[in-house]
Amino acid sequence: MRGHYWISAPLRADRDRLRAGLELPPVLAVVDAHRHLRGPYTAAGTLLRLLAPDALRRRPALAARHYVELQESTPELTDLVPPIVRVLEKQSTVGPAEVSRYPARLHSLRVSHGLVDFLLSALTDLGAGPRTLVVENVQHSDVTDQEFLAAALRRIPAELLTLVVGTGVEPLLDPPGPVSVSLPAALAAHTTQVTQVTAAGSAGDLTDHHQADRQRTAELARAHVDADGADDDPARTAAYLRLDPTERAALHDRRAAELAALEEPSLRLGAIPYHLMRGGDPGGAGLAALRFAQTRCKYLGFYHTAAELAEQGRALVSAEEQPELWWVFTRDTEVCLAAAGRADESLAVQDEARRTSLDPVVHMKLAYETGMLYARHYPEPQRDERLARAWVNQSIAIAALLPDPKERAFYSVFNRNGLALVEVRAKRPEVALRLLDEGMARLDQELGLGEHTWHRVGLRYNRAQVNGMSGRMAAALDDYAEVIGADDDFSDHYFNRGNILRRLGRTEEAIADYEKALSLEPPFPEAHYNRGDARLELGDLEGALADFERTLELEPEHLDALLNRAGVLADLGDAKAALEGVEAGLALAPEHAHLLCLRGRLLAEQGAGEEAGQALDAALRSDPELAEAWALKGELAYAAGDLAAASADFDQALQLADRPEFRFNRAMVHQAAGRFAQAAADFEAVLTATDDPDARSHRDACLRAAGQDGSTGSDSDSDQHGPGEDR
Repeated sequence: MRGHYWISAPLRADRDRLRAGLELPPVLAVVDAHRHLRGPYTAAGTLLRLLAPDALRRRPALAARHYVELQESTPELTDLVPPIVRVLEKQSTVGPAEVSRYPARLHSLRVSHGLVDFLLSALTDLGAGPRTLVVENVQHSDVTDQEFLAAALRRIPAELLTLVVGTGVEPLLDPPGPVSVSLPAALAAHTTQVTQVTAAGSAGDLTDHHQADRQRTAELARAHVDADGADDDPARTAAYLRLDPTERAALHDRRAAELAALEEPSLRLGAIPYHLMRGGDPGGAGLAALRFAQTRCKYLGFYHTAAELAEQGRALVSAEEQPELWWVFTRDTEVCLAAAGRADESLAVQDEARRTSLDPVVHMKLAYETGMLYARHYPEPQRDERLARAWVNQSIAIAALLPDPKERAFYSVFNRNGLALVEVRAKRPEVALRLLDEGMARLDQELGLGEHTWHRVGLRYNRAQVNGMSGRMAAALDDYAEVIGADDDFSDHYFNRGNILRRLGRTEEAIADYEKALSLEPPFPEAHYNRGDARLELGDLEGALADFERTLELEPEHLDALLNRAGVLADLGDAKAALEGVEAGLALAPEHAHLLCLRGRLLAEQGAGEEAGQALDAALRSDPELAEAWALKGELAYAAGDLAAASADFDQALQLADRPEFRFNRAMVHQAAGRFAQAAADFEAVLTATDDPDARSHRDACLRAAGQDGSTGSDSDSDQHGPGEDR
């Protein structure tokens, strides 16, 4: 049986009864995941408020390692960890509304992995044997808690912490759009399910409560409200619904005031707006609270939640009576849907807004956002450079008509920045660079110092990316240096510059940039993978292996990490673990050419020549231009004594990639076949590239055999090594 549990039953009380019948370790905590309580990371934050203060006292180093994820998920911990610094926002001359950047869609998953890392450290320190964590109302949880639970179920051993996940009986679904990690899949893979289909309560119990006196009704209703939207008790729910609407609103206002007095920031993302929206002033205090929560979630990159909150606000305001507030909620709805990967839904909101508004500024912004859907937010097969260009051109045309000169300058540049992205997609980097250069010059000319600093930096960052993509490496590095000088606390800057440095062969500097990126962001699998690849270039096999292992801990289906880890394990002599890694990769991608090629290599080293040949043939069916597979086939043919096939295979490998090791092995085939002049020529080419002493002795032997005089050499036997053998 699996160590974690999934209990599904109609009501919380039913799930409590089922849990009582399980043999579980002592309970560490019972937390409620209902998003009405505290919004994003409701369950994770509740657990962290319980564990983190003591863990941070015992191990202060955890604060510096996990400062981003702790305060973004659980803002009540902010004073216990180093602050997040966003330099551009602190330097802004226009106030906190000027946000310099928004996180990537996968940021919240990285936060979840950081929280799992923190819990693994904190729980290990606790000792005293295994514990149980009960997480209830998961069917109503925020996407962030779903990501956290999916990561925790896979990564936390039940022997350390047994997770008991409680849900209703309705199917648990992934959120719309691309799914970074699936909670339903994690539950299916890592839990034993305990199910009760119908509620245990009787109709008689409900009838008695319906007939209760007014005081009892009031007590039950108040208990329902005090549960902050997470209550499923039928009696309390019925009592609440029996109250006069004015009484219900008063209870919500009272509860909102009580919660506000606690001064716990996460309540402002959940229970406080929940109550104020149902209180006596939903259109005033309620909408203001909703807007705060929605803006904060967008700022932190919790895009599913931000879109849901913005949609609630949009439904409550009128475009005719409250056009500014309607547009604020409408734009954030479509922007957050796009950022969450839900482009079709975003487009539907944009089209509705176009049908509703006559404001040219609204249409300008909508045209830009629609252009970005087709240039960047749709999956690759649905992107359309022509539609993107048409919509962005429309936004540029409207911007040119704006009456205020500073707004006209800013939006003209901003929208042309979008056009630069379209030009990149159209493979016209020169045009993109011209647009970016013109934009930077215009902002410098027409706006004051300090105005829209974030956009000036953004233009230079985009130019750095275009320069890098088009091979202008020195120019890209100059741009990144300026960007980092102005905005030195953003991981992507260092990650991207590290990639440029690697392409220039400055591997040690690239590693330093990857390490800086890792210090500024919660667990970042791409940076670990790239650092591992860079370490591999330097011959640091142990360091590379550690990075590939970490990448796979965070992203088990990362095929390149599976491939490279297997290759390193093979080089370290652990053929069994290497082959297991290859098989794991092929289970995900059966036709992956490089994995098949490595499988062929490992099987050949074990003496399974026939199976190795089958793997190499499969690799070449997937990628006929995989030089390594042709070379390995040549080695197998040589070992089998088929010199003609071996020669042809090495010819093909060298046609695809002229590597010294391929030439050496082909030379060995030529030598074995008596083609001494051809063998000597190949050995000579190897010497030009590597000054290999084995190649020197073989060349001289071949020259003598061919009747020529070798200027240097020894009397080494001409057949002391075969293709693929250690030299």
